[in-house]
Parts: sequence; structure tokens; C-alpha cells
Amino acid sequence: MANPVVRPQGPVDKDWWRGAVIYQIYPRSYQDTNGDGIGDLPGIIHRLDHIAELGVDAIWISPFFRSPMLDFGYDVSDYCDVDPMFGTIRDFEALVERAHALGLKVLIDLVLSHTSDQHPWFQESRASRDNPRADWYVWAEAKPDGTPPNNWLSIFGGSAWQWDGERMQYYLHNFLSEQPDLNFHTPAVQDALLDVARFWLDKGVDGFRLDTVNFYVHDKQLRDNPPLNPEERNENTAPAVNPYNFQDHLYDKTQPENLDFLRRLRALMEEYPAITSVGEVGESQRGMETQRDYTAGDDLLHMAYDFDFLGTIYPSGSRIREVLERFDRIVTDGWACWAFSNHDVQRYATRFNLSEPARKLYAALLMCMKGTACLYQGEELGLTEAYVRYEDLQDPYGKRFWPKFKGRDGCRTPMPWNTGRNAGFSDAQPWLPVAVEHVERAVSLQDQQPDSVLNFYRAFLAFRRQHPALAKGDLKIVRADDDALALIRDGAGERLFCAFNLTDKAQQVALPDGDWAVLDTAPFASETAEKTITLPPWQAAFATPRTA
Repeated sequence: MANPVVRPQGPVDKDWWRGAVIYQIYPRSYQDTNGDGIGDLPGIIHRLDHIAELGVDAIWISPFFRSPMLDFGYDVSDYCDVDPMFGTIRDFEALVERAHALGLKVLIDLVLSHTSDQHPWFQESRASRDNPRADWYVWAEAKPDGTPPNNWLSIFGGSAWQWDGERMQYYLHNFLSEQPDLNFHTPAVQDALLDVARFWLDKGVDGFRLDTVNFYVHDKQLRDNPPLNPEERNENTAPAVNPYNFQDHLYDKTQPENLDFLRRLRALMEEYPAITSVGEVGESQRGMETQRDYTAGDDLLHMAYDFDFLGTIYPSGSRIREVLERFDRIVTDGWACWAFSNHDVQRYATRFNLSEPARKLYAALLMCMKGTACLYQGEELGLTEAYVRYEDLQDPYGKRFWPKFKGRDGCRTPMPWNTGRNAGFSDAQPWLPVAVEHVERAVSLQDQQPDSVLNFYRAFLAFRRQHPALAKGDLKIVRADDDALALIRDGAGERLFCAFNLTDKAQQVALPDGDWAVLDTAPFASETAEKTITLPPWQAAFATPRTA
């Protein structure tokens, strides 16, 4: 068991996560310090000043645990050790210490639904049907004709069942066949995973991003999933080319018993000061309902998110209204977590075909919605999706469905820090090529350009900190159409009107009733008449009531 770290002293804000801005780091691609072409924990330490200068509240680090790296860290072979390619446990402890010194909270990505097939737990489980860990994974007999136990599909393609010649049974894998699913119906499995969470809490982490949180528990009866009507299929969980979308996933995930484990996990987190959790809900048909169930009350997750703004539907004003109102209607007492990009989806600048001014506007809009905002590394530079040749492809998901789906490598290419060799990411050949167009958006260049995307992020995050209503205030939409979005944030002692022009033409937006003063401290341009704001293309304006 780990030795507990000494946490920073002072007032404890258990609700720090409400309205926080969290910056996601994909460690393989952030900064290489040992010359192997792969980013590492010392590289993150080296670049923490960049993140702190942005003005975010926390970092979320994608997996760095020991792993065969077939799914790049999401196939864990040792939950309580750092993979040597990323550094050591001491490096992680130094990272937490430095982040806390800079005022940054640290969240780590826990992958609890499955392990690597190289994990000692699985190696023991597959060895026989009567060993102490025989039921730690989901094993099942073949049908009489030798086919898998049911029709469940893997997100990475094909059956979710893999035949194992040692046990002469099938095991369940919702992802790669090398990622066997843990059996949460076994109490000892839950106990072991809670020990993992405690290990990292004792290392000083401030919370967890929980990978595929609704995949933990499967239907004990192994019932077949029913087919899904073609008109109900969408691409939120898997790309259109993947037959995974052909099923209604009633039985392979999102089972009611999962709530019991989440309560146990929350009880553990409550033993520590100011810990938070955000769960990734991979559920195309019932995403918000699952968010509601997983965040209800104060004994489950703090936050959860699905893929409403991570999918392919363009976030017009009317679309944003539909999502926000649906959230308020369904997730009645839960807290939202919003993102436009992450390590699993095409970068939103490309996905929504946004110009640079539009990227700035949508960045501000994301941080004005009620909820917690997640930014993915490179968003602050306005990076587009990189093209990665098939010959350079690393992602097994992309290799499986190429060329209709090119995988996730295009959003995972190295962070461009300067215009030198490999954009300052590494002195060696990077694990993925640096995109040529990304070098033109390097941090060193944008740092010197007053109107750059990077300096816009810094300015808007500073503006956001000056207006606490943007973090925790209530939200009321007063206009939402394809041209503009206007809303009022109200709380924390202030009332703030926010208007966004979502087009490349000037738009007029009416001020609410009353006497309002348009603020000149936001990094946008606008003109104000007595009751109307004229917004130039892709600009926003903010106003507060005048005081008597």
C-alpha cells in the first residue's frame, strides 16, 4: 500500500470541480524527455507552466500505467505502477507535487472495466476453472455448435467473445480481444479495484476520469442484445461503418448492479478531501438517462458525460439548446461535463469545419455553458485533425475499419511546441508523425502573436475567472437558432448576459429587458445601441445590469 502524501493545507472546497476547466493530457504525445519518441511524465512536468498559464483548474492525464500498449495504456497490466516508457512512480509523485504548487488539481484516467490479457489476474484466471481468480473475468461455455455464448459485439469489431484454449471457454472483451472484461459480479474484483483507487488517492490525486464507466457490469444471464432499428442508429459510441451500431445494447453494459459499485467507490473517495469523479458514458441510445442514474444524489459519481458534443452533429444554436434543455429535463440533479474534443474523436476544428475565428468563439461558448468544461491538448492552439498515412497508423481501431474510419491517431499526434525538429516534441522519431500544418501553430509562435488562438484562450479563461457566474451560475437561454445563441448566467452574486454570433455575417442580438452595460473586458468585438448588440462575424458580447 502506498504511503499517503501530505496534501496542501488551507480551506477545502469540496465543490471545486463544479464549473472547473479541466485540461486533458495524452501523455504519449505531450513531451518526450528521454529521446525515445514517446511523451513521458517528466515531459508533462516540464510543460506544466504552459498549462498553469492558460488558467485552467485541473489536468486529466490519460493512462500511464504499465501496459503492453496494444490500446496505448487502456490495456493495463499493472494498475499500481508506471510503465517504464512514461517514467517511474517517483516521477508521478513529482508531477503531483509540481501541479499542486501551481494550483492545478490532478485527475487520472482509471480503466476499471477491463485489463490487459497480460495482467497477472487474467493469467491466473485462464489457467484453470477452480483457481482463486477463476471467476475474476467473464467466462462462458460455447454453444453446442461451438459458437460464442451470445450475439454481443466488440466496439473494435467482430464478436465480443474470444475462445481460450486453456480453459476451453470463451471470455468477454468489449474492446480488443487482448482486453478481457473483469467480472464485477465477483466481490473480490470490486475489492481489488477499490484498492487500486485507494493507491492513487494516497499518491495525492484529486480525482478520477472513469473510462467506459457503464461497461463495468454485464447481464448475468448473458441474454442476446436485440437489433436496433436503422433510423435509431447513431455514431456517438462507434463510427457508422461499425456493426456495433446495429444492436440495442441492453445486456452487455449499463446494468443496474453497477450503481452498487459506484456507491462503494464514492464512499472511498469521501474518505479524502475534495475528490471528484467524472464518468465516460458510452451509450448511444440512453446516454443522458445513464448520466442521470449515475450522478443522482450525493453517493454516486460527481459528474458523467456522453457524446452529445463529441459526435458529428454540428453545434448550431438550436442544437445546443436541444442538448442543454434535454440535460436539464432528464439529468435533474446531476452536474454536466462538456467537451468538444478528446483523445477518441476527430478534433472539433475539423469535425465541424470551423475557421479560426469560429474556433475561438466555440471555445468561449463551451466555457459559458453551465457545467464543467474539458479541453483537450492542442485545442488551445486551434489544431485541426492531422492526416496519418495507413503506413504510419498505430491505432488498432483505425486499422480494423480503414479507410471508411481512419481511427484516432489524427487527434493524437505530437503537441507542437516550437518550429525546431519534430516541433520540439522529441529529438527522436516520434511515435506518430508531427503534422506539418501543426508546426505553423506551435506554442512558441502563438505566444508572440497577440491575436493567436493561444492568447485568446488565456484571455478568455482570465475573463471567466473574473465572472464566477460562468462557473456555477444558473443558465437561461433567451435565444437559440442557426445564427446566434444568447443566454443569461445568474449566480455567485452576479448576472451575466452572453451573446454569440454563430455565423460569418454580422448579427444583431437584443439585450434583455432592463438597463445593461456591455463589458469591454472580454476578448471580442461588438457595437452596442440602446437595446441591441451588433456582433461581427464569429464574435461574442457580455453584459451585466447597471447598478443604480
